[in-house]
Amino acid sequence: MKKNQKLLELYYYLNLPRYIENRMLLLLRQGKISKWFSGIGQEAIAVGTTLALNDEDVILPMHRNLGVFTTRKINLNKLFCQLFGKDGGYTKGRDRTFHFGHIEKNIIGMISHLAAMLPVAAGLSLGFKLNKTNRVAVAFVGDGATSEGDFHESLNLASVWKLPVIFIIENNGYGLSTPTSEQYYCKDLIDRAKGYGMKGKKIDGNNVLEVFETIIEFAEKIRQNPQPILIEAKTFRMRGHEEASGIKYVPKELIKYWQKRDPIVIYEKLLIKKKILNLDKKNKILKEIEEKVLPSIEYALNSKKPSSSEKKELNDVYKKIKINTISPNLKYSKEIRFIDSIKEALMQKLKQDKSVVILGQDIAEYGGVFKATEGFYEEFGQDRIKNTPITESAVIGAAMGMSFEGFKPIVEMQFADFVSVGFNQIVNNLAKTFYRWGQNVNVTLRLPTGGGIGAGPFHSQSNEAWFFHVPGLKLVYPSNPYDAKGLLVSSIDDPNPVLFFEHKFLYRSVKCDVPKSLYNIEIGKLNVVKEGSDLTVITYGLGVHWINEYSKKSIYDIEILDLRTLLPIDVEGFKKSIKKTNRVLILHEDNITGGIGAEISSIITENYFEHLDAPVLRLGAIDTPIPFDSEIEKNIYMPLNKIDSKINKLMSF
Repeated sequence: MKKNQKLLELYYYLNLPRYIENRMLLLLRQGKISKWFSGIGQEAIAVGTTLALNDEDVILPMHRNLGVFTTRKINLNKLFCQLFGKDGGYTKGRDRTFHFGHIEKNIIGMISHLAAMLPVAAGLSLGFKLNKTNRVAVAFVGDGATSEGDFHESLNLASVWKLPVIFIIENNGYGLSTPTSEQYYCKDLIDRAKGYGMKGKKIDGNNVLEVFETIIEFAEKIRQNPQPILIEAKTFRMRGHEEASGIKYVPKELIKYWQKRDPIVIYEKLLIKKKILNLDKKNKILKEIEEKVLPSIEYALNSKKPSSSEKKELNDVYKKIKINTISPNLKYSKEIRFIDSIKEALMQKLKQDKSVVILGQDIAEYGGVFKATEGFYEEFGQDRIKNTPITESAVIGAAMGMSFEGFKPIVEMQFADFVSVGFNQIVNNLAKTFYRWGQNVNVTLRLPTGGGIGAGPFHSQSNEAWFFHVPGLKLVYPSNPYDAKGLLVSSIDDPNPVLFFEHKFLYRSVKCDVPKSLYNIEIGKLNVVKEGSDLTVITYGLGVHWINEYSKKSIYDIEILDLRTLLPIDVEGFKKSIKKTNRVLILHEDNITGGIGAEISSIITENYFEHLDAPVLRLGAIDTPIPFDSEIEKNIYMPLNKIDSKINKLMSF
């Protein structure tokens, strides 16, 4: 009897998304919704998978996985408000359809960039493994997205780390209008499992029982023996990629073939044959679905459009943090180098907080290319000091997944230049998740940055401005060992994603007294390095040292402001200084055009113009890639030799 009840439960949950989809198509034709991505014909994969898993297992669905949400029994009133873009949805009108997650139901929302959630699934499953919870993660991906780098990086990462994660390829024959014959050359996508040393299986994605039994089998196996699994579920998309696309590009005979393989029709015939389902039971189930769905649709249609304000929107860019100040014990200090202060902050946080984990290339036994983690592996072990393959994007995404499991992952990029390979994960996943559906992301990226070491255009870039335009990120850029330690501690504890820039030239060239104890410095507050009365120089990083040295021999009394945090920027911190000196120079190592100095200049001109006795001037590197030759870098590229002429020009107004 229990088995029959489970089979009927499958039938109910198979019909539930189909009924909703048909209603959505009707509403689309009536102009009551603007867009719809149909999963008609593919329901068996989402429903069979979800019912096969434990409620504690995490699922990362895509557009055509309505069955995941309905089978996990999320609130239909809220779901339809989300789908209709009404007040009461999951994203407050900030994102569309299924671009949301539901942490309580263990569903992690997607973004439009294909395969981008697979690294997050890897990170979640790493968290399960480290916490010894016997949970699994399941991530869906389409056939077209298997060409994306994140797909390959994630499979490789999961295989190397032996993670309890199932990747399900929904192979419906088309990536929008491009058939699979133009997307990959191998016979089956499941062949790719062999290349990553993982188990794989091809299944009939329209057979809900086969999906259900396959997921149960593999999920139980990997709970006991963690390892990744790749499943290719063959299916077909009966509607367009989205309704406006249509299906004119699909041969009619192919549509006829798959119409006969409708997952609901196939399963219904099986249940009737086994005498588990009859017409009365069928009608009762369909009536139950209708009575469940229609009131929620009506509720959402009658709900108001979302309303907001500039203040509300801005308040939801970052998760608010209650700052618990840890004051330094200045009695016990020691003169140490910049790199040593980074190392000390990491070491003390690892000891104090078991949720802190460091990921990166060559950071374990080798200790990192700059030796910031030297000796850490021996003390904390491979679960907390984790070498990664050369997979920047997957590792950043994995860090995001780990943060959902309560970890505070720190990712070390060997050089800030290499972060470009993980750009999408940073600007679209880390940065936007809290604003979109209220889930914060506690990830710290350590980025060794800057020039002055003759390392050329791929190991010396100042790329902080790339991220300055992205709401949701915090950019921290200390100039000295004292600030580096305190700000790194704050970055690790901040519930928002932090990009922590560490200037490589300063690693071993700058020393100062640093308290031995753990302490923090508030993110978002600049520091007055030197008070003065003639002009204000706003700078950060290596620029602080340039202007500090210059000021010692200058005839002018220069006030030096070290930004320390680039985003969010301390606008109020400028005000007092500008009122006093009435002249401003903004100095940075980065290229002048489009640099952070341009925005600061605009802020000052718009808000404090009446206090200025001269135009705001900027000084940065010339607009070329940073050269390899150390003399060209120092004397032509860098702005160091132009400080004197720029200040004289400013003071001559």
